[in-house]
Amino acid sequence: MTLPTLRIGIDLGGTKIEALALASDGTELARRRIATPSHYDHTLGLLRGLVSALEGDSAAKIGALQRAEVGVGIPGTLSPTTGLVKNANSAWLNGRPFDQDLGRVLGRPIRVANDANCFVLSEATDGAGAGADTVFGIIIGTGVGGGTVVHGRVLEGRQRIGGEWGHNPLPWPKDSERPGPECVCGKRGCLETFVSGPGFASDHEFVTGATLSTYEIAEQVADGQPDACATYERYVDRLARGLATVVNVLDPDVVVLGGGMSNLPDLPDDVEHALPPFVFTDDCSTRVVRNVHGDASGVRGAAWLWPDEHDPRT
Repeated sequence: MTLPTLRIGIDLGGTKIEALALASDGTELARRRIATPSHYDHTLGLLRGLVSALEGDSAAKIGALQRAEVGVGIPGTLSPTTGLVKNANSAWLNGRPFDQDLGRVLGRPIRVANDANCFVLSEATDGAGAGADTVFGIIIGTGVGGGTVVHGRVLEGRQRIGGEWGHNPLPWPKDSERPGPECVCGKRGCLETFVSGPGFASDHEFVTGATLSTYEIAEQVADGQPDACATYERYVDRLARGLATVVNVLDPDVVVLGGGMSNLPDLPDDVEHALPPFVFTDDCSTRVVRNVHGDASGVRGAAWLWPDEHDPRT
């Protein structure tokens, strides 16, 4: 009997590590979650333990112990020049050959990708973008990230920064939007400063003087409060302008929204309707949809970093 391919995905977050085992058809077999340590060697040891535990948990489901293919999503990326982690907000990962070290600890090759790329891969494989040739996925939360999947493969780019649309300037800025807020990258007016969760709250405070959380503003939008509704309308307009530049360059079939801000109830439909005036076509049919797998998209996408060799898309 041929056993299904066993994949393990690991989402190495700043505060927690989530790991799951998937069968080749996407069925979840096992899941584990632990706190993230702040020490590199300790992390490698914990990941070895997680993989071993998930292989054991899966064996109980499929009736045989199987060596898994392992993929890891990290809050950064591997430099194509040095092979070392860069741009990770978990600073202790930076400058380390993480894929090589973890592969040595596990005794097998592993695959590593940026966590936003894992998110969009998950949604393109069996989520909101399933069946589409080109999927652009965004994470709009505390920060802004993104990624692209074409024919089932992550498009990382030469510098492996593909999808970092949040650090482009807000397109077609109004006078009131210039020069824009300061960004963590050192520039001003980046999309991240406008369409992240903190950017949403800061804009509301700047215009109204009221200091509210994104959740409180969303509640007021639901109640029809005029100031909150105006903040939401500005947010939709800015998000549509930002995504229009992606559509003009990449022309994806679908844009999948993820992150905390994607939970605003009407956001996908409102952005989809606001998008066409900014896109260089007379018939914009790009779909904007909410993710299917929610917080699990990152860890599922890490598991899908190993494609099915029999899948004609890969």
